[in-house]
Amino acid sequence: MTQVASNLQIDSARLWGTIHETAKFGATPKGGVRRLTLGAEDKQVRDWFKTACEAAGLEVHVDTLGSMFALRRGRDMSKPPVGLGSHLDTQPTGGKFDGVLGTLAALEVVRTLNDAGIETEIPLCIVNWTNEEGSRFAPAMMASAAYVGDFTVDDILSRKDADGVTVADALEIIGYRGDSAVGAQKFSSFIELHIEQGPILEAEGKTIGVVDSGQGLLWYDGRITGFESHAGSTPMRLRRDALATLSEIVLAMETIAKKHGPNAVGTIGEAVIAKPSRNVIPGEIAFTVDCRSADAAIMDALDADLRAATAEISARRKVEVALDLIWRKAPTRFDPKLVDAVEAAAKKLGFSHRRITSGAGHDACNLNTRIPAAMVFVPCKDGVSHNELEDATQADCTAGANVLMHTVLALAGVAS
Repeated sequence: MTQVASNLQIDSARLWGTIHETAKFGATPKGGVRRLTLGAEDKQVRDWFKTACEAAGLEVHVDTLGSMFALRRGRDMSKPPVGLGSHLDTQPTGGKFDGVLGTLAALEVVRTLNDAGIETEIPLCIVNWTNEEGSRFAPAMMASAAYVGDFTVDDILSRKDADGVTVADALEIIGYRGDSAVGAQKFSSFIELHIEQGPILEAEGKTIGVVDSGQGLLWYDGRITGFESHAGSTPMRLRRDALATLSEIVLAMETIAKKHGPNAVGTIGEAVIAKPSRNVIPGEIAFTVDCRSADAAIMDALDADLRAATAEISARRKVEVALDLIWRKAPTRFDPKLVDAVEAAAKKLGFSHRRITSGAGHDACNLNTRIPAAMVFVPCKDGVSHNELEDATQADCTAGANVLMHTVLALAGVAS
């Protein structure tokens, strides 16, 4: 690597400015961002991103699922590019940094290389993956999952949101159903920068998390069918209360996760009563379950224990409970050579760092099943994410972007 490249630093103020500029698309009164995938606000930020990438001299194309690829040419175009990026969609009450940092830091890396007149040996490609969050359409990370073949494109296009709108329809509405085939853009490797979404780095005073693994996920759709009856005239012993049943399942999930802790978590994230009324005992409830562990054996145990507890509760309460596993993602072990490259960049730049497991799922976790991938974490305030209070410092975001850039340069090489 040339001396100029080895000393290169991103423009901290420019990165910070783009983070706050894009936060206006879907801004909430509490300072967060509501930018559901393939909605009007997502179109706004996509249009902004496309314009910014083209202004940086990148060739932008969009695949059938709406993922955006911005290619920076290298000296040797016969080799697949190094991929870098993340996502731009948010949770319903999301923050400014989740996903956005990784995508805009990737743009800043390219802008910095342009400013320095540096050509890489092999090309670079920034990616904005569609629907990483999974808050409007399930599953999460659906575009990267389709990219590696976990789902068919037709399956993903047919998925519906709560209003019955399909992914295909939503893509057409915002004009981002692209012409490129899913998987057509190849990569030699992929690096994703992200806020930690947990408290470890901040608590330990570390600037960089060198992510070497990621938790596996189990997602379930559940439905409880009891019997609707009058709240005043139905004796307690004769009730088939769907909500009381769910209450027991929630507590059972908490107990099971604690039993397998500290390497397990479990959450009932959604619950919807059908036809709710103040004076009617709930007869039907739809709910979701999210279980995670970095240990495949613990994932199996979580599944078995949850099903056993659900069966016991439903039998005792004389209600029906359907629990369908809609997604299983195995634990991730990131490519060792790429993990070492991230750690080497952090050391070279003098940042405190540690190896870390990702508690959240990320597109890089999907990609790692087919191509070498790794991640860089930076702290977020109090470990809070998926919340409007999500926050990170400019210094930490800058540090993460610099580690990203120097990792990418080590992988892509500097043309002589």
